[in-house]
Amino acid sequence: MAETAKDLLQGEPLSLNEREKELVRKSGVTLNYPKGHIIFAAEEIADRVYLIEKGWVKIYRLSADGREVTVGSIRNPGEMMGLAETLYHGKRTCFAGAISDVTLVVVTKKDFLELLTDEHYFSLKVAKLLAARMREAEAMVHELVCWQVPGRLALLLLKIGERCGIEEEDGIKIKLRLTHEEIAGMIGTTRQTVTSLLNTFKKEKSINLEGREIKILDPKKLASWIV
Repeated sequence: MAETAKDLLQGEPLSLNEREKELVRKSGVTLNYPKGHIIFAAEEIADRVYLIEKGWVKIYRLSADGREVTVGSIRNPGEMMGLAETLYHGKRTCFAGAISDVTLVVVTKKDFLELLTDEHYFSLKVAKLLAARMREAEAMVHELVCWQVPGRLALLLLKIGERCGIEEEDGIKIKLRLTHEEIAGMIGTTRQTVTSLLNTFKKEKSINLEGREIKILDPKKLASWIV
């Protein structure tokens, strides 16, 4: 049976609840970073984890020609990042870049391991987070292999709308302002293709564009591209 757009939007990474976030806050320190700041980079020793309090962060790698290729979805407020490599005792393989001004709680590996040891329920939550990220990565591979670029872009917009959108009378306004280059890196295509497709979606009135601001006007029409 073919997956519906609603099915495809399920299984997003889990955010921490207030109790869990408070545990992390007590174990770490709060830091602020400006938009564009590289929070961690490939080849760095993975010796800390992060809780996003405010703002959005992208996880990406660099291609041979220097292009950014997003390898994880955008990380939202309430989510943790840097988990797998820190627990695996290795070096970072990706970059984390602030898409907006961000506030993070930074926890050293030592303190994070102590937290996992003392709080068994929290340890289970981290395991679920890692499982969700693994499924998310598998879904991204499937999308790149099986779907054409229009479907990948439509699904990305719907996902971002669900996770970073504000419902208004005439649609869902995406709070996160991404460049066409950033969007291209998330779906494995070129900036020019993204610009062309966004204009196509606008002409059919499934979205509206004002500069970098995107508003989803007709989710069902947008979802019809996901084939």
